[in-house]
Amino acid sequence: MSLDGTYDESNVFALILQGKIPSTKLYEDEHTYAFLDIQPQSKGHSLVISKWSKARNILEIEDEALAQVMATVKKVATATRRALDPDGIHVAQFNGTPAWQTVFHLHFHIVPRWEGQPRTFVAHAQGHFADPAELQALADEIRAQF
Repeated sequence: MSLDGTYDESNVFALILQGKIPSTKLYEDEHTYAFLDIQPQSKGHSLVISKWSKARNILEIEDEALAQVMATVKKVATATRRALDPDGIHVAQFNGTPAWQTVFHLHFHIVPRWEGQPRTFVAHAQGHFADPAELQALADEIRAQF
């Protein structure tokens, strides 16, 4: 998909917000939702989305929604750092299929990084899924830091 298009109400993040697909919640307020990625790049990889914006990418998002999402990105990154003590935190956001965007609901990735890890971002097509029980335990650990 390109940068232009129409918001799809059946995208996976919209379905998570509608309660039709489960997720491992880390943080939620009236405007944003953060949860662990089921295809993590590293331990603690999470996503932050707006609960009300229908933006597909950063070029479409309302300034107010972007500010709300970024405030939550900071909160989640801080809690992740406290819980996991990574050497670094990679914050990523992709726009359009050529840039690796796979879900067309604006979202930010928060990826803890440790020395010795590859410095790449692997497309989700790789098929590696995290164990749900491990995700829940990890979410408990991160949520305790809010």
